[in-house]
Amino acid sequence: MIRPACIATAIVGWLLLPIALQAQQSSSQVDTLVAAALERTDHVVRYDGRYLAIDYPGGDVPADIGVCTDVVIRSFRQVGIDLQELVHEDMRANFDEYPALWGLSRPDPNIDHRRVPNLQVFFERHGTSLPLSDNGNDYRPGDIVTWLLPGNLPHIGIVVATADESDGPMVVHNIGRGPERQDMLFDYPVTGHYRYLDRP
Repeated sequence: MIRPACIATAIVGWLLLPIALQAQQSSSQVDTLVAAALERTDHVVRYDGRYLAIDYPGGDVPADIGVCTDVVIRSFRQVGIDLQELVHEDMRANFDEYPALWGLSRPDPNIDHRRVPNLQVFFERHGTSLPLSDNGNDYRPGDIVTWLLPGNLPHIGIVVATADESDGPMVVHNIGRGPERQDMLFDYPVTGHYRYLDRP
């Protein structure tokens, strides 16, 4: 005879299974994103942000060139997330929500996703925008961070490791020397902190 308590336990376990699977998937995505960002540091990339016509969706500039945004774009593609397509579709539907800094009257899938201010708006709209903090423990692997460099230049990177006793959170970014892993989170003013993939 099956006891009622066993039935109740089985039902609860069955109901919680999708939640557990979702948490496992989310954690796996973050790990994949971090691994992809770290793998970017093995590539020789010349800093070059000029406008180029590229395929859509899934388009990319030549592999041997790129800027800070390309580190983020290429890393997210390893998780099956095409920021080129997502940003373009969101801009098509909500063009007025995005910065009017380039004199455009409509979205341009060749370049929009490669601009830091556009990625900031996208992550604010579709991820979690977190409070700016000077505490390294508030930053998790997989988080996206933006900065303002000297000369009012926007910059973006991916957190790949939490803070420890000797270092702050490690970041993968391209500030001009190609993708590199550095303890530089607080070297410049932080202007944005976003979590698009949330580790449970």
